[in-house]
Amino acid sequence: MNKKTISANGVTYGYVRVSTRDQNEARQMVAMKQFGVPDSCIFMDKQSGKDFNRPEYLKLVHGLHPNDVLVVKSIDRLGRNYEDILEQWRIITKEKQAAIVVLDMPLLDTRQGRDLTGTLIADIVLQLLSYVAETERAFIRQRQAEGIAAAKARGQRFGRPQKERGDEYIACVEQWRSGVLSAAEAGRRLGVSHNTFLKWARSEAQ
Repeated sequence: MNKKTISANGVTYGYVRVSTRDQNEARQMVAMKQFGVPDSCIFMDKQSGKDFNRPEYLKLVHGLHPNDVLVVKSIDRLGRNYEDILEQWRIITKEKQAAIVVLDMPLLDTRQGRDLTGTLIADIVLQLLSYVAETERAFIRQRQAEGIAAAKARGQRFGRPQKERGDEYIACVEQWRSGVLSAAEAGRRLGVSHNTFLKWARSEAQ
């Protein structure tokens, strides 16, 4: 599997990724074949794009040589975190001296034979994508914080709902304080752990 098809211009590889085993990789596979990537040179992971700890991807990058070409259908198939994408881009294009082709974004094409301007444009476009993605993440975090603050101001509570203490709670606390009832037995009567019972009882004593 994944045997190299070597030419004078290096090997053309394809990388396909879907987030779960239930998702269909057919569209990406069709795009690879239309580009001319041999079946034996297509690597596929069925894994999240949150990081690059993916077995087939790591195997592919490890085997890259100068003048090889790595083809992906879209930049998000490579990964989701743009800081990590920038680092992988640097490793592939600078350290490995291979090229990257992103089919859905023709400006992201660093194949050998392109002039310096083309390579520079690809780098700038990737940096811009990284900036836009990071800015959007910051906006999302800000909106979430503002939404939580507004909800708290309205009296909305977050986290797990507190368990009802039940009608027997006061009697259990009084018996526990007088030594008649253990915390474990009190917890059993109220349907909670003895640690929960102790937390409730001690918070009221403060």
